[in-house]
Amino acid sequence: MRKQQEELFNLINKAEEKHNLLKDEIVELLNFSDEQLFFVADKIRKIYKGNKVHLRALIEFTNICKNNCFYCGLRCDNKKLERYRLNFEEILKCTKRAVNAGYKTIVLQGGEDVFFDADKICRLIKEIKTFDVALTLSIGERTYDEYKAFKKAGADRYLMRIETTDRKLYKSLHPNMSFENRLQCLYNLKELGYETGTGCLAGLPNQTTDSLAEDIIFFKNLNADMVGIGPFIPHPETPLKNAEKDNFDISLKVMAITRLLLPDINIPATTAMESIRENGRIIALQSGANVVMPNMTDVKYRKQYELYPNKICINDSPDKCINCIKSKILSIGREISESKGYRND
Repeated sequence: MRKQQEELFNLINKAEEKHNLLKDEIVELLNFSDEQLFFVADKIRKIYKGNKVHLRALIEFTNICKNNCFYCGLRCDNKKLERYRLNFEEILKCTKRAVNAGYKTIVLQGGEDVFFDADKICRLIKEIKTFDVALTLSIGERTYDEYKAFKKAGADRYLMRIETTDRKLYKSLHPNMSFENRLQCLYNLKELGYETGTGCLAGLPNQTTDSLAEDIIFFKNLNADMVGIGPFIPHPETPLKNAEKDNFDISLKVMAITRLLLPDINIPATTAMESIRENGRIIALQSGANVVMPNMTDVKYRKQYELYPNKICINDSPDKCINCIKSKILSIGREISESKGYRND
């Protein structure tokens, strides 16, 4: 046991110094639990990103989605979900409220809703950019020309998780979707000059530590600017409703190793982490994360944006959300960033 722990510490030291690991070394870290991994990830976060936490205002503007992903509560076959779509005025109202609260970044996130074509999205981008904020889009797979138009209109960042780089697993979870197309979308975003965010679900049924290691290697090879790790949480209206639920620890390990291998990127402490573990976002912030995305969507819509069940803060006002997370961040000796939070800030 002692020899195994020494080998583990040697791997952590290697990752700390060289920011690189072989696939089998990543698998070893994923299979072994020790607080040293999180301690060193937090140390690297402090060296490369400082003590400030970037807050991003999340606006969930539509829960309508054409896709049918087996893990997602927004899947088109979920007939029990009440659908909604914010109009332009509602979206801009949320944006103004976020700006008045001090946010420097807006994250416009929704299902793959075909109503919001390129022209509508470009109009939204131009309106939101008048508030002098950085804008992240998270609206799924689009064509190269659409991404190009969004960038020209003023979009700064794009977030699209690969979810898993295991092609067989991806195919089993995403009916009528193409893994190759999703990959190409991410490559297109990088080529067009977006700050590109991706990430994965950790703890999916039939997912192995080997495939999670491949995910981490993919993040590094892509040179992603932001990586979000979400624990898989089974939704009762999906085919995976009876799957295992406790995926916090593996999510935290994937996140920490990602910080070691990509020391200067932005990594969010995801809401899902706190939905399955008390103070999960704070634990993540102390294990390598440096971003939090409080929800600025009106309370009347939050319950309906149900990617997974038991989501935190769905009944809290936007003001309560930001005050709560700010107090938690300050309580662990961190500061609130006043910058737009680009990778090189």
